[in-house]
Amino acid sequence: MNIFADFQARVRALIERRIAAGELPRGLDLGRFLVEPPRDPSHGDLSTNAAMVYAREAKAAGLGARVLAERLAADLVRESDVLSADVAGPGFINIVLRPEVYGRVLTGILIEGASFGAGSPVTGRPVNVEYVSANPTGPMHIGHARGAVFGDALSSLLIFAGQEATREYYINDAGAQVDELARSAFLRYREALGEDIGTIPEGLYPGDYLKAVGVALASEFGDALRDSPVEEWLPVARKRATEAMMAMIRDDLAALRITHEVFVSERELTGADGGPDRVREAIDSLRAKGLVYEGRLARPKGAPADDWEDREQTLFRSTLFGDDVDRPLIKSDGSYTYFASDIAYHKTKIDRGFLDLVDVWGADHGGYVTRMQAAVAALSGDRAKLEVRLCQLVRLMRAGEPVKMSKRSGDFVTLREVADEVGSDAVRFIMLMRKNDAPLDFDLAKVIERSQDNPVFYVQYAHARVCSVLRQGKSAFPEMDLDARALAEADLSLLNDQGERDLIRAMTQYPRLVQQSAEVHEPHRIAFFAHELATRFHAHWNRGKDQRDLRFVNEMNRSLSRARLALVVAVGLVLASALTILGVSAPEEMR
Repeated sequence: MNIFADFQARVRALIERRIAAGELPRGLDLGRFLVEPPRDPSHGDLSTNAAMVYAREAKAAGLGARVLAERLAADLVRESDVLSADVAGPGFINIVLRPEVYGRVLTGILIEGASFGAGSPVTGRPVNVEYVSANPTGPMHIGHARGAVFGDALSSLLIFAGQEATREYYINDAGAQVDELARSAFLRYREALGEDIGTIPEGLYPGDYLKAVGVALASEFGDALRDSPVEEWLPVARKRATEAMMAMIRDDLAALRITHEVFVSERELTGADGGPDRVREAIDSLRAKGLVYEGRLARPKGAPADDWEDREQTLFRSTLFGDDVDRPLIKSDGSYTYFASDIAYHKTKIDRGFLDLVDVWGADHGGYVTRMQAAVAALSGDRAKLEVRLCQLVRLMRAGEPVKMSKRSGDFVTLREVADEVGSDAVRFIMLMRKNDAPLDFDLAKVIERSQDNPVFYVQYAHARVCSVLRQGKSAFPEMDLDARALAEADLSLLNDQGERDLIRAMTQYPRLVQQSAEVHEPHRIAFFAHELATRFHAHWNRGKDQRDLRFVNEMNRSLSRARLALVVAVGLVLASALTILGVSAPEEMR
């Protein structure tokens, strides 16, 4: 039950009536105006800028924005559930609803349960959300966690809002870094056979996590690989090491309740293991469109670009699609550039029917965005849209002091170490309490505090408190059915305290918030909402400590208690819904 969408439709109908009466011109874009909560709650329950949006058209018709607003307000006040509609300033309309409207909203929450706020499935085009996509060269670090949590929560949000979303991971298992992984694993293999390998050479991976790969190689092959030529052992070590790293990455992500439905291998795209060369196919496809040519790039001004070479080479005309320079596709040694492989990968997404693409990257990849968007536009003939969400760095702290080292990896703190120490709920919620493009300080000591200064504890405690109140209600009224649908039949008109109305009013905004958050791809808004609702619930609960007549359970007044328990159940349902989107548990008890 979305009263904002309901009144959006009502105001639209009133504008259409004005158009039919000749007071406004035909052909207006009737999706331009808003119905939203007023900034100051004292101004009413809803506010619309419809008259302001169509001020120019109203003036041309001889009305003016304020006159149009007054006529729309007069129409609105005739609605049976509108108490008043007043014009403010140059033409805003503030609407006050009758109390029974909020009773209907509360009833709707109790009847719809976990579906309250959800969109109608399936709306819009399917969305492909690619996130994490870390190189399979070691365990996930805490910086990966932010993109992982963001991408997973965004996918859940889109699905709840009614869209079809696919979670995807691109495995960067081609290129020099994977060969260095293989060489590192081969060293550990020799170590497992009893050799003293000394210090790990510069450029290889020194982490202890590769010891297990070495042991596995020794167990599988004995000493057969030790004296074989590099062209024989390298592919074997590369395959086994990559598989082991991906198993570890999946396990690390599972510790945060994160899974992907689709994994795509870069190595498979290149045809390195005998399959079709999808990268060549993508280049040929662009060449057929006149978007690939042989040319020489001018020397960049200032510091030379990483991919600049003073030679004739194969180039993609990315400048035709908003990039500042055309981009190389093939290196001087004949291998593909990373960009060429990425083009082929995104072509597979488009070929699978995805025209809405979301890539979640680290902030250090910001310079790569424009060229990738250019490639997607070129591949799809401008039909597909690529949105890149950049996640800023995470600074890991402990009681205000930076944490830098890891026993497991040797040079960074792993995602798994943090998840094991503070729990997945804390990691996920804190990662989502800031917008993805804002820097984030993650203090290991703060996120396990049991205080209102710890947002994840504060929100989860609100849900646990809901469950505690319901246990009290069951104890006081053993015969009372506390099922949400049964409580929907309570006399909700008894809920007339301002704190009770504020709670209902806050929950009323949830369906609108879900849709808006999904549209702009900002799951942090759901975390903010959960914290705000929890704050209101705790505040009202605390009022009951001092004023007995405000307590949720009053054994002397069964009807009032039933109405208040209905309110409590609704708060619990909405909190649990928000936490589910975020991938955070909603505990019934907190000890």
